[in-house]
Amino acid sequence: MSDSDITIRRTPLYNNHVVAGARIVPFSGWDMPVQYEGILAEHHTVRNAAGLFDVSHMGRVEIRGPDAVQFVNHITVNDVNRLTPFKSQYTMACYEHGGIIDDFLVYRCPDRILIIPNAGNRSKDLAWFRQHADDFNVEILDLSEVSILLALQGPLAEAILNPLTDASLDELSFQHFIETRINGIWARVFRTGYTGEDGFEIWAPAEYAEEIWNLLISAGADHGLRPCGLGARDTLRLEAGLALYGHEIDENTNPLEAGLGWVTRLKKPTFIGKESLVQIRRNGLERKLVGFKLLERGIPREGYGIYHQDEHVGAVVSGTMAPTLGYGIGTGYVPVPLSDPCTILSIEIRGKHIPAEVVKLPFYKGGRKK
Repeated sequence: MSDSDITIRRTPLYNNHVVAGARIVPFSGWDMPVQYEGILAEHHTVRNAAGLFDVSHMGRVEIRGPDAVQFVNHITVNDVNRLTPFKSQYTMACYEHGGIIDDFLVYRCPDRILIIPNAGNRSKDLAWFRQHADDFNVEILDLSEVSILLALQGPLAEAILNPLTDASLDELSFQHFIETRINGIWARVFRTGYTGEDGFEIWAPAEYAEEIWNLLISAGADHGLRPCGLGARDTLRLEAGLALYGHEIDENTNPLEAGLGWVTRLKKPTFIGKESLVQIRRNGLERKLVGFKLLERGIPREGYGIYHQDEHVGAVVSGTMAPTLGYGIGTGYVPVPLSDPCTILSIEIRGKHIPAEVVKLPFYKGGRKK
């Protein structure tokens, strides 16, 4: 049973969102804010200043024990051995046939591994981890209910957060993290995010949720900080060319066709799904995920048909009018011969075929700190 099949949950900040006038919608089994003042305004706030997101619906899992690194290496496609302490990597867990169970970030602490699964996949992921843990000396802890996760994203994020932390964030590189205190409250601060901008994700005890949220809102007031909802998070991540589970990737897609071969370490001695992925690469791909931009006015939506010379060749898996760019963008799977940049396709929108050009991802190159 997936998280979406059970009683709707609320994060510790639900009342804050309601008081702030957020529009609340069900998402992956949670009541979450989709927007406050509007998706377009919140999108531009993150691109130009900073936005604060409550992403506590995401899972927070801790792997402890002497075999923690070996175990996580076994269940994920990337190589955890490449990580030094306080560094993270993007990765996926796959079924034996190569289909993607979930994508997530893995964080290496000196004595444990942290994983942040997608909200709707948390129960499925935990069951999969535990199913494959018997041969390893590890303890798997679900810390989702006793912690929160906030995302402070945008070019002014460091200026807002830095004065509040015990440790300086100036030298914290992208995909690195620290354990510090925010106004005296213990927290992990990750220089990661899902928007294409510089920023941080903050893992802290759930009992301090409102205190930290209010502190950040107050500290960011003079910098233009605004609370942001999941609507802007989606348009931001699509402009940045980042995959969303259930759209670009799922159990019926594999990392190679999804353009994620760069994190799939087929030279590792072993991991679940390796044999199938090696065979898939050997046989050659039949389709690839591509990004496209519309050459005329229109908004591509999920499920719209993709055509090449009037032949149906695929379907849009994500699409929007890109607020930063000012034109329609989207992603979809097409046959490999049609996946090269500059290939001209068309998207069926309301009965009309709108020309589109295959482009190299990401659509928007943001301001992440190197």
